[in-house]
Amino acid sequence: MAYASRIINHSKKLRNVPNLLRHDHAVLVRCFSNGAQSSVCKSEAAERERVSKFVACNHVSSGLPRSNCSRTTMRLGIPTGGVAYSREFRCSQVQSRRGFASDAVSGLPPHQEIGMPSLSPTMTEGNIARWLKKEGDKVNPGEVLCEVETDKATVEMECMEEGYLAKIIKGDGSKEIKVGEIIAITVEEEEDIAKFKDYTPSTSDSGAPAAKEPAAPPPKQEPVQQPVSSTEAKSKPSSPPSEDRLFASPLARKMAEDHKVPLSSIKGTGPDGRIVKVDIEDYLASGGKDVSAPTPKTKDGKLEALDYVDIPHSQIRKVTASRLLISKQTIPHYYLTVDTCVDKLLDLRSQLNSLQEASGGKRISVNDLVIKAAALALRKVPQCNSSWTDDYIRQYNNVNINVAVQTENGLYVPVIRNADKKGLSSISSEVKQLAQKAKENSLKPEDYEGGTFTVSNLGGPFGIKQFCAIINPPQSGILAVGSAEKRVIPSSGPEQFQFASFMSVTLSCDHRVIDGAIGAEWLKAFKGYIENPESMLL
Repeated sequence: MAYASRIINHSKKLRNVPNLLRHDHAVLVRCFSNGAQSSVCKSEAAERERVSKFVACNHVSSGLPRSNCSRTTMRLGIPTGGVAYSREFRCSQVQSRRGFASDAVSGLPPHQEIGMPSLSPTMTEGNIARWLKKEGDKVNPGEVLCEVETDKATVEMECMEEGYLAKIIKGDGSKEIKVGEIIAITVEEEEDIAKFKDYTPSTSDSGAPAAKEPAAPPPKQEPVQQPVSSTEAKSKPSSPPSEDRLFASPLARKMAEDHKVPLSSIKGTGPDGRIVKVDIEDYLASGGKDVSAPTPKTKDGKLEALDYVDIPHSQIRKVTASRLLISKQTIPHYYLTVDTCVDKLLDLRSQLNSLQEASGGKRISVNDLVIKAAALALRKVPQCNSSWTDDYIRQYNNVNINVAVQTENGLYVPVIRNADKKGLSSISSEVKQLAQKAKENSLKPEDYEGGTFTVSNLGGPFGIKQFCAIINPPQSGILAVGSAEKRVIPSSGPEQFQFASFMSVTLSCDHRVIDGAIGAEWLKAFKGYIENPESMLL
């Protein structure tokens, strides 16, 4: 404001500035109206431009250097349109970070800052698995720069423009990089690479902070003496009891001394672990054998520390934990279990595998038949092929089945699209291919996104008889498949019985979408396809 007052006093052409500022103040008051906001911002910009021209044209007559005049213009502009001005400034900075920029202060040539991309709808941060390009390498559009571990899988990140990789900010194995955070620098010319050897990205988008006025020293506070009560003055803090100190009632101590019983071998049952008379009598009645094993302690008397290993969370583990927690907290689960006879299913599978081996095809598993039966049951009962939203229930026309696959890196759920329209051979081949990609951690987003229902099978691989699975949001159902086991079934006549193989399946339902009767109807349709598998071929 000192510069502004000197300019106004020394220049006749700026005598109208106070009126101009008062006019802008009135305009700023009208900014609270949403309808006039756009026109007001334009008028404010025009008025600031007029002030800038006045100051720029009179920098000689004012006797101030040009740099000071420009700072004065900034000061005059801030009170009149500070909100609009700061927004324009921030937007220009964001654009410069995304596109090519040149740093006039440090003398850096034009370069591009590459940020961590968002490679999936739920991704907020990622890890750099490894770089396929080195610093100094030439990069062309479409070439893979690095492999990024997202919340779902490891995805290749491709280069969008031609240039040279000048600097790698986040190296191999970098963890928890936020989306948009700078990971590398590229330049247009090869000779500019050396200029980024010691480059570090700025920690904030804002410019240099303005000089702050020294804060006024806080007023000195005089200590106030508070009266101490007589009870507080007399009371003294009691020393904490020793760890090895034993608490026992006087009668219990006397009985222990008379019978030569060590108090350390008796566990007290009184208040706060105090040893009482009954504890001594019980010890004597048991002949001194009922003695609790002493807790192992180190030489200094402290408890022995637990031996453990901390395993860092992988990206897939963190996302799985977050989604399952949200599912159990927000989705009202209920469970329906049914036993299905699979004798005909196993016979049909044997016949189909004979044909597959003869034609050189891949063998069909029980899980492939389960996926097909689940898809056909969803087509028959489409209410189970739906998702809940706050405004409506979305019912899908596509039947896309996610299949749970356990790997060393975590749980993946690749998707079989339009499973109701595919043959068993196609489903079998696709499941095996996606399971292999999941184990290699090479699934792409299109391999696991877009599912409408999930099947999880712990029976075949692990022999689990029955379990309840957690719904994979935003889906409304998941089928938990147990193992098949032989059971004895009573026959029609007395003392007659027969054997049959049964498989337990449990359907987890979102009660907001699937009522109990609808869930039971779906299980009935599923059981019909399993127990009469020929109907799946129609």
